[in-house]
Amino acid sequence: MPVIPPVSRPTAYSPRPTNHQRLARLVTDLLAPSQIAALMLGLIAWRSAETAAGAIVWGGVAVLFAAVLPFAYLLRRVRRRAVTDLHVRRREQRPRILLVGLAGVLVAFGLLLGLGAPPLLVAAVGSGAFALAVLLAITLLWKISIHVGVVTGAAIVLILMFGPFMALAAPLIPLVAWSRVAVGDHTPAQAIGGGLVGAAITLLSVNVVTALLRG
Repeated sequence: MPVIPPVSRPTAYSPRPTNHQRLARLVTDLLAPSQIAALMLGLIAWRSAETAAGAIVWGGVAVLFAAVLPFAYLLRRVRRRAVTDLHVRRREQRPRILLVGLAGVLVAFGLLLGLGAPPLLVAAVGSGAFALAVLLAITLLWKISIHVGVVTGAAIVLILMFGPFMALAAPLIPLVAWSRVAVGDHTPAQAIGGGLVGAAITLLSVNVVTALLRG
């Protein structure tokens, strides 16, 4: 009598990510807003401070309060499973994270202003506070891509600070937009919206800062 093999139960199957999905996740992780913000604040501090020591001190204050501490709070929320992940996929979880980020930027702004930091760095941090406030207001209604908004603003600032050759950073904008859509965190409209809002906020802030520094 033939032996009938046991019927195996179906198991849950999660398809392995494709190469382009792995690349998209890598881009999303490497060019996250906190990393971009820290890099830009460091560059602006280096460009505006009179000495290397001053750049380290002022840049350290800005990066600590505007980037490191808000990211530490986000990491804590992720570990407590209060938010989905470091990129906060669910829109309703984003306002609280953005509020903490805005608070950190405002503290950095107050400290830098009160302690006599270079005006350009103070203005950059103030512009960052304005940008976060706008993104927070939009996020209450729509899940705009903060990744794309931040990298767009950073690319514009790099071109204005270091010259046209920094247009080489411009391809990062569509790259980040593609990555956010490819990982499933945003729609194409949300990615494009992030870029447009990021560009508008940056250009407006630059004009205001330029007028204040001249006046």
